[in-house]
Amino acid sequence: MRPVPHATPLRRAPVQRRSAERLARILDACAALLDEVGYDDLSTRAVAERAGVPIGSVYRFFGNKRQMADALAQRNLERFTERVAERLGATGDRGWRHAMDVVLDGYLDMKRTAPGFSLVDFGNQIPVGTRRAEPNHRVADRLTALLAGHLGREADDDLRRAFLVAVETADALVHLAFRVTPEGDEKVLGELREMLRAYLARTLD
Repeated sequence: MRPVPHATPLRRAPVQRRSAERLARILDACAALLDEVGYDDLSTRAVAERAGVPIGSVYRFFGNKRQMADALAQRNLERFTERVAERLGATGDRGWRHAMDVVLDGYLDMKRTAPGFSLVDFGNQIPVGTRRAEPNHRVADRLTALLAGHLGREADDDLRRAFLVAVETADALVHLAFRVTPEGDEKVLGELREMLRAYLARTLD
């Protein structure tokens, strides 16, 4: 079982395996309920009941449901980064275009299958409709650190800026694709891939 990352402040970080497993169950329950009832009707009590833990266990880690959603978003980012790294490690060096497809495909897979992801993704969707820049900066930082070595590039400001623009562009067009069709309109996603390749070629070729 992956430990829940502690980059998102918790009231108390889990130290023992049993506590880490309880925290994971709480976040799993939070994710499932987000899909079922949405953020507005989410409650810490409902999360505790779904997770099969006392309400005090939820408050041991989180002061409110917003902190739970933030922790879920952070876990999403950790899992996304791990999956991209694993896929790139398995396929080897096939160039930056392949690496970008792996990144985008990994995101789309989570968008389509990960519970609660459509609302919180990496932290910029709650309240629904809000657009905050911080999560995209965080994703760009992760991609810069993850891909610089893989691409044989220095993780400098130019590379980070290129990834930040790419992430912001992808964020906007992925949301458009999923507004067009529930599973993401393939024509819009195809346009996104072409735009990313054309833009990143200036920096990565």
